[in-house]
Amino acid sequence: MKETEVLNSKEVEKVKKFLETRQCDTEIFYTGESIFTVEDASRAVGAPHEEILKSLLLIVDGIPVLALMSGTNRVDLKKVKKLLGARKVSMAKPDYVYEYSGFRIGGVPPIGYKEQPMTLLDQDLFKYPNVWAAAGNDHSFFPISPSQLGEITNGRKAEIRK
Repeated sequence: MKETEVLNSKEVEKVKKFLETRQCDTEIFYTGESIFTVEDASRAVGAPHEEILKSLLLIVDGIPVLALMSGTNRVDLKKVKKLLGARKVSMAKPDYVYEYSGFRIGGVPPIGYKEQPMTLLDQDLFKYPNVWAAAGNDHSFFPISPSQLGEITNGRKAEIRK
């Protein structure tokens, strides 16, 4: 896929529109390499693994919840369960993620949904001035400060890492 095709894809357009409506002063970048994994993204972006944002869709008592994690951290489903007073918490399956969000695993952004799901932000994100988020596919990304990310997602800073 060519750069123009990637940056003009409907997935990236959703993210771009969201950023524009929230007046976020950031730019979406393209890479010819995949950013499917944290390691891929770190290499492509030129940032440490900790500064790569993982957007993970969870199912909490049947409701989608977005967990935004520092690249080296893993989400602790038991902590999410306790934090939200839930009965059941699980990772969403790839098919569900795509059906719900319109984004494929490896390019799931923290924003750009029809309706922003409840969002939890790994407190470790706030150690860094900026983190690098997927922008709708596995070849596009954008930098954003964790505090601005919290604002535009209506996110809640939380201790959710293992």
